Amino acid sequence: MRDISEHLIQSHADRRFRSEYDYALFEYYRSAKVLAFLDRAGVEVHGRVLDAGCGGGGMPLSLAEHADTVIGIDPVNRFGDAGVALARERKLSHLHFLQADGMRLPFADGSFDLVLSHAVIEHVEDAPLYLRECRRVLAPGGRFFLSTAPYLSFAGAHLPRLKVQIPLHLITGRWIAFRTFRLLARYAPWTLKEPAHENSFIRDARQGIWKHDDLLELVTVSRLRQQIADAGLRIVREELHATSTVRRMPAAIGQWLRTSTLTRDALISNMEYVLESDHG
Repeated sequence: MRDISEHLIQSHADRRFRSEYDYALFEYYRSAKVLAFLDRAGVEVHGRVLDAGCGGGGMPLSLAEHADTVIGIDPVNRFGDAGVALARERKLSHLHFLQADGMRLPFADGSFDLVLSHAVIEHVEDAPLYLRECRRVLAPGGRFFLSTAPYLSFAGAHLPRLKVQIPLHLITGRWIAFRTFRLLARYAPWTLKEPAHENSFIRDARQGIWKHDDLLELVTVSRLRQQIADAGLRIVREELHATSTVRRMPAAIGQWLRTSTLTRDALISNMEYVLESDHG
């Protein structure tokens, strides 16, 4: 598995909004963390692999370094000027991209040994259907990698951060917070912590785009666990990563905050799963 280079991840993160090509390169280097998780979980990247929401195509590019065949799908052709170009540059003839809907996958049952869904399910209109489709195309003994974040999380709400550290979405609710950040990005960007090149709200405001909220599934830990079970999937491994604030606390307190139903959805920054079909 490829080593995780925080330097390369950060350097590409700083310029990821310049183009889809730059974003795909950022995804490529960041995907080393996904590969490391799969390695810890004992999941081998091999055979036929599907990235069920590939965006610009950086993740499939990384997977193609290990698997026999990799297909990346996305409902929007973000990969056309990014993943396709990168695959051509690196002469990866076994990497393919397809514009398709994750809720209606155009593949036969049992087509893939590994399915990946990285930060996708929160943007899906019908999460239960999406999970059922991913399970349907899993081959017997196949594995399904899923990552997302609780919508109430400080780090995972897909919202900017204020320079004054106030969790606005926890105080006002998401609807008001989203519209407040949209106005701040247009009229007072200096109030936001992320610089313009790292902030899609500011980028869209400068381009005259009235940004829409694409968070369609309000993920919580308990809700996602139930959706996984209802889709006919079983959890093989679950890692709930706490925010840096929790990690700095005494271990016992941090463990309670991370697991308590009262606090976990706000204090978990990322959730990673390895799943398998419960039908064999």
